[in-house]
Amino acid sequence: MMRYSVLAMLLCATAAQAAERQWQLEREEDGVSVYLAEVPGSKYKAYRGVVTIKGDLAAVQAVQEDVTGSCAWIFSCQQQRLLETKGDVSELYTRFEMPWPVKARDSVIQVTTRTDADGSITRLLKAVPERLPEEKDFVRVQRVDGEWHLKPLDQGQVEVIYEVHTEPGGSVPSWLANSFVVDAPLQTLQGLRAKVEGR
Repeated sequence: MMRYSVLAMLLCATAAQAAERQWQLEREEDGVSVYLAEVPGSKYKAYRGVVTIKGDLAAVQAVQEDVTGSCAWIFSCQQQRLLETKGDVSELYTRFEMPWPVKARDSVIQVTTRTDADGSITRLLKAVPERLPEEKDFVRVQRVDGEWHLKPLDQGQVEVIYEVHTEPGGSVPSWLANSFVVDAPLQTLQGLRAKVEGR
């Protein structure tokens, strides 16, 4: 119990830091808005993607909770599986494809789900790289701080915000890092919307 209480405190602190970021609009495409922000002490920018999806909150939740199936719409996802669920806390293992000659990445993410007072759903994301032994063919992502925020709107719509800062580990060319922080939220949210709306 103490472990999860400490985790909750750390996640709240991370969320507060994220709220203070100075977001700048980077791209608007196909109904998805992508914002970037500098992160003190990191050479990698944080990203935030925003989209409105036609459907109810339960439909969006169901698509997200299909851990294996969601790899089809998560940007660069090669494989994903559920490791464990305890109450509102789940742990996921994911492998990501990377363009040559960059080595593929993998991550272990702890997802804490909460229901907010207004009926919105927030899923807080935190890397737990030590949860599994490292794989020889993959570079383990050492840091992920982020969240999904699902807010029901009028007329059967849901606003989805996907916000993440990551330290990918190893060597990543600047061109790839700059591309990733835009393509990841853009293509992930486009894929999620298409899945929920049955496109």
